[in-house]
Amino acid sequence: MVVMILGILLGVAIIAFLIGRARALTVAGEQISSLHSRPSYHGGYLAIFSTVPAFILSLLWAAFSKRFIESSVLGNFSNQLSSFDVLQVQTFLRDVRTLAANQANDASQVILSTQGEVRELAQEAAGLYASQLSSANNLLSVLVVFLVLAGFVFGYRRIKVEKRNRHFVEKFITLILVACSAVAILTTIGIVFSLIFESIRFFQKVPFFDFLFGYHWSPQSAFESAGGTSLADDNSRIFGAIPLFVGTFLITFIAISIAAPLGLMSAIYMSDYASLNFRSIAKPVMEILAGIPTVVYGFFAALTVAPAIRGWGEAIGLSVSSESALAAGVVMGIMIIPFVMSLSDDVINSVPQTLRDGSYAMGATKSETIRRVVLPAALPGIVSALLLAVSRAVGETMIVVMAAGLAANLTINPLEAVTTVTVQIVTLLVGDQEFDSAKTLAAFALGLVLFVITLCLNVFALRVVQKYKEQYD
Repeated sequence: MVVMILGILLGVAIIAFLIGRARALTVAGEQISSLHSRPSYHGGYLAIFSTVPAFILSLLWAAFSKRFIESSVLGNFSNQLSSFDVLQVQTFLRDVRTLAANQANDASQVILSTQGEVRELAQEAAGLYASQLSSANNLLSVLVVFLVLAGFVFGYRRIKVEKRNRHFVEKFITLILVACSAVAILTTIGIVFSLIFESIRFFQKVPFFDFLFGYHWSPQSAFESAGGTSLADDNSRIFGAIPLFVGTFLITFIAISIAAPLGLMSAIYMSDYASLNFRSIAKPVMEILAGIPTVVYGFFAALTVAPAIRGWGEAIGLSVSSESALAAGVVMGIMIIPFVMSLSDDVINSVPQTLRDGSYAMGATKSETIRRVVLPAALPGIVSALLLAVSRAVGETMIVVMAAGLAANLTINPLEAVTTVTVQIVTLLVGDQEFDSAKTLAAFALGLVLFVITLCLNVFALRVVQKYKEQYD
């Protein structure tokens, strides 16, 4: 219902804009220059008053209407539900919503969590829920129509020659931009605080240093008895994250060792050596790699690269696991080559041609110019490209799951199976989880550590950029 109203409001905004602009031209007559604001500003003014109040009402209605309806339904059945706990009430409400959504169909075929008398009660409550939801939607439609008409009449009457509608429209647009910026900032703050609060709950169950410097990771053992030891003692032994950090850094190191030189050399060739015809073909082909889904890289790593590495290793007498850090790192490095190449190419091309010409005038060769002039000038951008590649490698999941496995082994041998922080976060949060157990809360602690590591990398990159950044005329 709300989505349909928002679509209608978009159409109303377009129509109101056209009417407002036409109204401004009519008011000005042949002397358009007498208008304080351009006709388009008058059109925007009318569109704002015609749609924004109804838009705000629709958003508030979508956010709170169902909660009020659910509270009303529960209030009508408070006596029958007095013996229910919180979980049972939530299950009852879920079944009520399911039945209400399927009233047009055969509700008897709907699979519910409740049975018997509770199911009959849910069916009765679903009728009340659907009735109140229909009444609420009808009321919303009436209010939206009223606000649209009232806003249109109000705005239409205020379109005059001397009216400073440009100031209002520009302030409104500024307000929207500020709101968008605030959403981005508040979202970041919300993510950080959610990680911090949930991590604090985890560290109340598991000592911080045992988690950060422990050598054994086995969260599946969190619900198993340990023969006389306390749960806190069990958790301190099974939530050691060092194997995850070592696995993450090992795979990232392998990936960057491949992507950094290949990507940077490719960027140098494309920017200074390749012909325009070759560049116009090669660069788009290289950037196609960036558009391939990571799960495809995972299949490639698991079905092609990993067996090939195992075969080569066995041919020379090495013991290679069927899932290895080397296979995941190699394929991940191939995946992030386009990021390094594309960004480095743009940075190198942004170095002023006058610097190259001055170097050539001093008798330097092209290779010397690239090494001693171009690359130092482009160093901040290249560092940023490499950090983007590192962030992509650290955050990759599918390739590691399919090519490196889930085993939390503490090893720096690239021929053995390892796992990473992001893979374990996904593993811990798969399926229905209780968010009061150490096993589930461990995912937030891992996320917080990963966030701190990424923040440190960004601070380091910023220091490098500030140290080597130069200004060119």
